[in-house]
Amino acid sequence: MAKILVLKSSIMGEGSQTNRLIDIMLEHRKDQGLQDDITIRNLAEMNLPVLDLEIFQALRGAENVNQDIQQIVALSDELIAELKSANLLIIGAPMYNLNVPTQLKNWFDLVARARQTFYYTETYPQGLVEGVKAVVVSSRGGIHVGQETEAVTPYLKAVLGLMGIHDVDFIYAEGLDMQAYRSNALDLASQQVKEFAI
Repeated sequence: MAKILVLKSSIMGEGSQTNRLIDIMLEHRKDQGLQDDITIRNLAEMNLPVLDLEIFQALRGAENVNQDIQQIVALSDELIAELKSANLLIIGAPMYNLNVPTQLKNWFDLVARARQTFYYTETYPQGLVEGVKAVVVSSRGGIHVGQETEAVTPYLKAVLGLMGIHDVDFIYAEGLDMQAYRSNALDLASQQVKEFAI
């Protein structure tokens, strides 16, 4: 049994191809007899705060902050605890305007936190999140893998690596806004999520 943390960040709701692929992955695990402990965070519905100076300073230990900021720090603590308790992290990261959704970036800004998920050394930060494997599911309207427009993959590799998560697999569904690619792309991605599910 795995303890799974699922991050859904699509703004498309029930029409999200990324969310659909994640659901296929989870259903396949269930069909294979795996009894997982699953926490699903729908980031598009959580209205996570956008990082500003006051929040940034509070997350780094500033004192005498107001109650609203204290609640944000408590939320950060909660999200970090969820991440550290998982052994499989499934991230839905559709590409919007060549980047990850704002909602997903807001989550990372709350959990990528000095002295909590990483610490500074004389050379490069060292991650504090151990034993977590990540699978990223990313749908895109165009074709971006291997192109200069691919910003999602390097960002996610870097920010996950910062926290100590280096075992990361990516599943792409590309060309979904292109008639010639859409059907095959979804079929291929559906097969891949089943393969990565186990």
